Amino acid sequence: MVKFSRILLLLIADVICINFAYILSFLIRFNFEVSSTVFWAYFSTYANNILTLTVVYIIVFWLLGLYRSLWRYAGTEEIVRIVITSAAAAAASIVYLEFTQQMFPRTIYVYSFILDILLIGGVRLGYRIIRELRAPGAVKSLFFGVLKSEARGSFTKVMIVGAGDAGAAIIKDIKRHPDLGKRVVVAVDDAPDKLNQNIVGVKIAGNHMAIKQLARRYGVDEIIIAIPSAKRKAIQEIVNECNKTRCKMKILPAISDLINETVSISKLRDVDIEDLLGRDPVQVNLREISGYVEGKIVLVTGGGGSIGSELCRQIAKFKPRKLIALDIYENTVFELSNEIRNTYPDLEFEVVIASVRSRQRIREVFLKYKPHVVFHAAAHKHVPLMESNPKDAVINNIIGTKNMIDLSDEYAVENFVMISTDKAVNPTNVMGATKRVAEMILQEKSVHSRTSFSAVRFGNVLGSNGSVIPIFRKQIERGGPVTVTHEEITRYFMTIPEAVQLVIQAGAMATGGEIFILDMGDPVRIMDLAENIIRLSGYVPHVDIEIKVTGLRPGEKLYEELLLDEEGIERTAHNKIFVAHPLPPSQGLGEFLEQEHISTEENITGIISMRDDEVKDWLQELVPNYSRNQ
Repeated sequence: MVKFSRILLLLIADVICINFAYILSFLIRFNFEVSSTVFWAYFSTYANNILTLTVVYIIVFWLLGLYRSLWRYAGTEEIVRIVITSAAAAAASIVYLEFTQQMFPRTIYVYSFILDILLIGGVRLGYRIIRELRAPGAVKSLFFGVLKSEARGSFTKVMIVGAGDAGAAIIKDIKRHPDLGKRVVVAVDDAPDKLNQNIVGVKIAGNHMAIKQLARRYGVDEIIIAIPSAKRKAIQEIVNECNKTRCKMKILPAISDLINETVSISKLRDVDIEDLLGRDPVQVNLREISGYVEGKIVLVTGGGGSIGSELCRQIAKFKPRKLIALDIYENTVFELSNEIRNTYPDLEFEVVIASVRSRQRIREVFLKYKPHVVFHAAAHKHVPLMESNPKDAVINNIIGTKNMIDLSDEYAVENFVMISTDKAVNPTNVMGATKRVAEMILQEKSVHSRTSFSAVRFGNVLGSNGSVIPIFRKQIERGGPVTVTHEEITRYFMTIPEAVQLVIQAGAMATGGEIFILDMGDPVRIMDLAENIIRLSGYVPHVDIEIKVTGLRPGEKLYEELLLDEEGIERTAHNKIFVAHPLPPSQGLGEFLEQEHISTEENITGIISMRDDEVKDWLQELVPNYSRNQ
């Protein structure tokens, strides 16, 4: 409907312009002496043929595609098209008049041709000029941008996905920079009314489902996705279609990253694996978060890690009174310190080098800083390493967490949020079992504490230290093979900022003892993930880069779960955060918690003295659903 309304408006405007051009041509030719007998002799011929001449012009305009351009993006290509169509229409009118043995003065044809170009072109360019007149140098670029000669020799053929404002801006920018060696040969858009129209002289030849076919037909070398306002799901579908070609891919950042920025080639980035998640940006309740973070002293353990460092970045935005990053590893937290102090020069930010294993050292930290809010992200997380080092997993993930929980209770921390994992659900490995014990300790402590204790459980985060995606990229850089442990293995994935935003939001919802579960979307098949990363790197999976199946590692599941069957689940006010009901601790855990008279050092000494299989037996007593044989 919109398409036909636009064409109808153009037809009406053209009819007016065509006839106004003829009338003005007669007035100019006869020096505006309308009382002249000669004037009326010729003008009567025009009046008698006004309908026929108008129809001839409109037919020629239609046949030469003047109504297939999106006039809101009109540019120099449309001027060239208008010159050609106006010349053709003038020639057709001359042929008609000669055939019917009628005639006008020759200057009438010249004047009307020139006026047609000015009037018809003015209609199409007027809207764009009004929109862009404020931009520096806009008028010049409207008329002269395309006159720059294209680079000689070979050039990259480009397809634009998205025939909107951003797509038009990219096409114009490419035409203004012939030195880039690019030429836009075709555009794609899902809006039905844009099909077979032209945008800045480029044909919109189909929707995103035709990308593979059009890329082959037009010999496309590079695809640019120019839809910054599109939802992640739509981008995912487009990228999947692009992956069926061997074209390079570029994408404009999301609209939120382009605020107050001009869309241009310089803003393009490579398509990344995050674009394939199909997940929309997280929306957080800033008022809730500010309420428990702003003006408070916040401690983040594991502050130099992937999650911990992002927690610091996000928390810094909410103006805490003081932010403390605690980590045992100095290098990453040192880099974080420089980043935070450069980005937030007014924030009081401190780094503490310490291990959560040492109760005495952590006590000193609590005594000195007296934090109001604690985010506990320090943990050993690598499944295969913890399988072969179960003692260290227990000491760090269980005893270290217990130290943090006990001291948070003792020093009246207001909110304590622990980072947990989907591997804590029906654990099949040491890492998951230790995190489940940590959850149970937290839930037990919350029953009798003034501190609001909660845990947030989620799956894998994209790009975190040691995660599968950086490993795949390194394997691709070496020429392969890319290793996958099983053809059908699946995992949940989130971006680090997304996970951290939801962790902070969950902390605002906590009342005590909750295990919050983040909506991780649909699980991702790791084989598909590997193939997509290979394609995004410019190679063909199984052809350029081999994918080798190595077999499941010790303690590894084919798929991860986010909830124990017996926990149940409830929705929260946030559509991506759910909450599980607390479970009573096992008898083994109760005995462990009753050993308050035993110091942390004695606990650590006792665990170190155990054999690895004894440590796993002990874990199984604490977590009855821990299955060591899977």
